Amino acid sequence: MGWAIALHGGAGDIPLSLPSDRRLPREAGLRHCLDVGIAALKAHKHPLDVVELVVRELENHPHFNAGKGSVLTTSGTVEMEACIMDGKTKKCGAVSGLSTVVNAISLARTVMEKTPHIYLAFDGAEAFAREQGLETVDPSYFVTPENIERLKQAQEANRVQIDYTQPIQKEVKKDDAIGDGDSQIGTVGCVAVDNEGNLASATSTGGLVNKMVGRIGDTPIIGAGTYANHLCAVSATGKGELIIRGTVARDVAAVMEFKGVSLKEAAAYVVGQVPPGNVGLVAVSSTGEVTMPFNTTGMFRACATEDGYSEIAIWDSPSK
Repeated sequence: MGWAIALHGGAGDIPLSLPSDRRLPREAGLRHCLDVGIAALKAHKHPLDVVELVVRELENHPHFNAGKGSVLTTSGTVEMEACIMDGKTKKCGAVSGLSTVVNAISLARTVMEKTPHIYLAFDGAEAFAREQGLETVDPSYFVTPENIERLKQAQEANRVQIDYTQPIQKEVKKDDAIGDGDSQIGTVGCVAVDNEGNLASATSTGGLVNKMVGRIGDTPIIGAGTYANHLCAVSATGKGELIIRGTVARDVAAVMEFKGVSLKEAAAYVVGQVPPGNVGLVAVSSTGEVTMPFNTTGMFRACATEDGYSEIAIWDSPSK
């Protein structure tokens, strides 16, 4: 038993030929965020503080699909969402439809701690953020050139596209270019457990490229993209609609509890129930286990445990 942390920067059809200018900044971002989380756990911060801190760092990184770097809706706007949950108390907070809040995850925590509710969205969530003094900016802050290009590609192909879909080659017929890459999405998330078995989970995203205005995915839905209880903490990434249908995050905890199996077995079982190419997750247990399974081509991920183990990876690896 000891502390453990895991985080992800999204799962999807991440090509093995991913150019270094797209791969290296994300790997560096994962390494930095993992170090931030480890330092916080070593300083005996509560896991709820740790996961919020790490997800804020991921949101502020323009190469991940959350906060600055969020993908664009069909109207070229940003609509961010986030969720945070405490395992021991099952207290949680969630937000959707944000266009000016710098750190959606901190607004989710404020909803959890400062309101009688769990979930606020769109204008009401934006107004609450301003009322609480959270940092807000002009929506243009979140829009990156890379995401303007992604939206253009998706609209040319007349599709809803995921963050890590490979660029469409002009000479390739559009139908041939879509492939299974459409089935995933980039999201960021973090789960942590401390030496006393306290657990927390946090997830944040910009959603799908070219999504309909007003679309809500799995990230802010308790039990779908985000969940924590006394047994484990889970943050999922992938095709939101399928993660919602599969109640992925809650199912990991349920399989652990009702089947009496380990975190690794439970998570592998749940990921296996989702059609291939659609989901990944990171999870930790109250006893310090960590697992990061996915059925997509890859998942930007990192983890560390108190006994000195650490991993930063994108594609399949023997130590996964």
